[in-house]
Amino acid sequence: MIFIYLLLQCSEDQSRDMYSTEGPAGSPLNSSVASAEIKDNFDTAVVKNVVIVFLCIFISYINGILVFTFLKNRIFYETSRYILFIHMVINDIIQLAVTATLFVVSYILFKINVSFCCFLVSVAVFATTNTPLSLAAMAVERYVAICNPLRHSQICTVRRTYILIAAIWAAGTISILPDLFIILATEPVSFFHSSVFCVRDYVFRLPELVQKRNIVHAVNLAFVGFTLMYTYFRVLFAVKSATTDAASAAKARNTILLHGVQLLLCMLTYIGPSLEFSLLYIFPGKTLEIRYLTYLIVQVLPRFLSPMIYGVRDQMLRKYLKRHFLCKTI
Repeated sequence: MIFIYLLLQCSEDQSRDMYSTEGPAGSPLNSSVASAEIKDNFDTAVVKNVVIVFLCIFISYINGILVFTFLKNRIFYETSRYILFIHMVINDIIQLAVTATLFVVSYILFKINVSFCCFLVSVAVFATTNTPLSLAAMAVERYVAICNPLRHSQICTVRRTYILIAAIWAAGTISILPDLFIILATEPVSFFHSSVFCVRDYVFRLPELVQKRNIVHAVNLAFVGFTLMYTYFRVLFAVKSATTDAASAAKARNTILLHGVQLLLCMLTYIGPSLEFSLLYIFPGKTLEIRYLTYLIVQVLPRFLSPMIYGVRDQMLRKYLKRHFLCKTI
């Protein structure tokens, strides 16, 4: 009830401030801000927020069970595949928590302090960037396991796995940390004490930062895309030629197909802004629907597939999940 009351109160405030902007009339900034500040009616806002919060809690609950199962069984500590998987699960929990917070805050508070917004956006960008890179790392690990099984234990050691995770975190840091340093050096102190509708382009608003973001996205898209195509086609051909069991081959192909779908959805992160702009250009009257759909597809859906593909469908994890939560012995 408190949540609904806050939404009702903020809808009244937004009706007064909806089109107030700081740019000159008719400027691109003015049009962009006004477009972003248009809000749903009360009933639609409640439904959208309830759906988002429910999905994020549900997915995070499943991921939490997977993390608990991993921590309770040392057998997973010695396998690079499960270490990479649980790293991605923890990253997804952080990403969902922050992006859901940003989504709900945009309806309840509408505008928040710039400094706090910088923190939330930085964590969201960092976690969102890490997911496709983590999937690329898992693709390489699966490629080595299937195409070079005799050397898998030598190549994919625990130590090298943690080094790879550190490299993923370093790449995620590069995507957002320079932006923070630049705005700290160029923006006035008063800017960080002001309030803003919490979107990345409104905080990191210099044109150079937008260009830098596009370049980083293009590089990551090329890297992840190449890794996806190379490893999964090699794995597909190896499975096809090595197995004589039609059922096993079909299961392997289905798993690879699901991996590819998830990676494709996560790669939409890199073209999300361009995709949204293109859809807004084609359907100018559907701004709110396009933004909501883009958020679900790019931010939520890939995180729903992660525990399904790598967790519940994995025989080892499923066995220990039954042991802990269904009171079954192994």
